[in-house]
Amino acid sequence: MKFAIIKERKNPSDRRVVFSPETLAEARAQFPDAQFVVESSDIRVFSDDAYAKLGFEVSEDVSDADVMIGVKEVPIENLIPNKKYFFFSHTIKKQTYNRKLLQAMLAKNIEMFDHETIVRKNDMRLIGFGRYAGLVGAYNGFRALGLRDDLFNLPKVETLADLDEVKSELDKIVIPNIKILLTGTGKVAHGAKEILDHLGIKEISDALYLTSQFTEPVYVMADVMEYARRIDGKVGDKWEFYKNPKGYESNFMPYAKETDYFIAGHFYGNNAPFLFTREDAKHSDFRINLVADISCDIDGPVASTIRPSTIADPFYGYNAEAEKEVAFDAKDAITVMAVDNLPCELPKDASEGFGKTFLEHVIPAFFNNDQKGVLKRAKISENGRLTERFSYLQDYVDGKK
Repeated sequence: MKFAIIKERKNPSDRRVVFSPETLAEARAQFPDAQFVVESSDIRVFSDDAYAKLGFEVSEDVSDADVMIGVKEVPIENLIPNKKYFFFSHTIKKQTYNRKLLQAMLAKNIEMFDHETIVRKNDMRLIGFGRYAGLVGAYNGFRALGLRDDLFNLPKVETLADLDEVKSELDKIVIPNIKILLTGTGKVAHGAKEILDHLGIKEISDALYLTSQFTEPVYVMADVMEYARRIDGKVGDKWEFYKNPKGYESNFMPYAKETDYFIAGHFYGNNAPFLFTREDAKHSDFRINLVADISCDIDGPVASTIRPSTIADPFYGYNAEAEKEVAFDAKDAITVMAVDNLPCELPKDASEGFGKTFLEHVIPAFFNNDQKGVLKRAKISENGRLTERFSYLQDYVDGKK
């Protein structure tokens, strides 16, 4: 079996890679029957030479490989027929902008494995860049706070070498007396929590957060059953909510009335209730004035997220009364950070972390007859058709949805 680490071709460019040179060397040592080749790239965070020095073939042409491993979407014109591909396809939620990509993969008889679909039996994700999105997203929120309120001037993460430098910059600032809400309990939320804890911000209970004021900055980490509730008034169940959230409504406003800085680190599923709406944001008691929306669902559960922002221009303002974008530091605006490719700002750390989990959970499946069913669950297409698990995408492929 021959695996190719492919060049990232999506624009804007992404410097991340699934395997660092060192982790790829670990893969070679663990699986001597596997061959690994690296497609030459002038944008990757690790140079071609770094791979070559460890004895890997670096080539302009990797079309003889069986499995193509990348990060972001592969342009349609660069897809090689009859191959296995791993990358984030952004199709499993029926994203209209990538319909043609999935159609092309079916037409080219490609076996598609989306990084998002690499899950355990209980559908919990096994790999991803979530931790790094959380780390950078929370940091960026504090950077916005410092710039907006003229408190401090944190440098952009992309100008720093690694996570250690990020944390060193945080050591230089003092956080004012604010209340911070962090939603979610997964990798994204725990990445954000890592930043809050590094800053020494005190974590408190939901009960205290919703009823008390403090003389120091504090935060609460809220799970979905804290900010969503059953419509019929019965006790909610998180796993029930994940399977079918239709019987639930938002219970977010008690938090919105007590929060200055909201870090959205939750996963938002289809048919789940919005956390807060545009009407909610107009309420006189709505206190949130800064949002780091790491989840970044546009015109979705976080009403102030009306568009994605960019690494180059990460902040904008949302005027709740006018329901429109304004300057990020405009008076009475909600300052929004909604960069949708946050891990790109920390490419070295993100690549190293991602590669270790990919090596742990994915590569072995090719050599143990997919003992844990990882590949079977992850496979979106085969023999020019959607697999049964992803048959719900057929109307999307047909252009009906």
